[in-house]
Amino acid sequence: MLVDTYIDIASGKTGSKRKEFMHILEGCQAKKIEIVITKNISRFGRDTVEVLESLHKLREHGVRVIFEQEGLDTADTDSELMISIIESIGQAENESRSENIKWGYRRHAAQGTSKLYNRKCFCYQNDTEGQLVIKEDESKNVRLIFALYLKGYSIVGIKRELEKREIKTPTGKEKWNKRTIDVMLSNEKYIGVVRLLNVGEHQEHYVSENNHPAIISKEQFEAVQIEKKNRSNVVKGEDGVQRKSRKYSSKKN
Repeated sequence: MLVDTYIDIASGKTGSKRKEFMHILEGCQAKKIEIVITKNISRFGRDTVEVLESLHKLREHGVRVIFEQEGLDTADTDSELMISIIESIGQAENESRSENIKWGYRRHAAQGTSKLYNRKCFCYQNDTEGQLVIKEDESKNVRLIFALYLKGYSIVGIKRELEKREIKTPTGKEKWNKRTIDVMLSNEKYIGVVRLLNVGEHQEHYVSENNHPAIISKEQFEAVQIEKKNRSNVVKGEDGVQRKSRKYSSKKN
């Protein structure tokens, strides 16, 4: 249900007041707002720092943010990584320095020195040297999700099972989002792999194998990807995208 629309009309200069955004924060603090939907990242902040600061403020109050144009959702564990990359590139283009920024990202990614290789996600944290290490108390939940899927559970079935067991979401909520589970099942970070600059507009991307300790075996991860493909009701043929006549169904759905 749409509660309200907030529009800031102000200067693009850094430091200008954002009265409507402050109203959003007040609504979040009062638990009146659960989801914020914005057209794109550029409407959410003037630069990377402002965007991420705003996101952190909203997430502190358990608020989910959806960026329609980029197809990003903070319910996904890796959304902040994608937002940081896209916003940094967009800001650089606005300042006519996009090529230098992109070159810098590629250079650091190619040299293996980019800090994005060790950006944490659900079940991982950074040690004193900034390297990713497993959070053992949470890793069992990831293993459970993969195991349930291979046992025949649907995404909805896994969601219900997690909530039945009172397992909290990556953001500490009681109710799981189906997309969060679906994204986790395809997240290569859980097998120790990180891909950078694979955002669509880059001609190349960089892959770091054995970047950090794995939670899921490669065999189990690949089995899940095959199963996801088998369950999908979307088929790509010579005539384009088509849908199967039947959708996947399970007794555990």
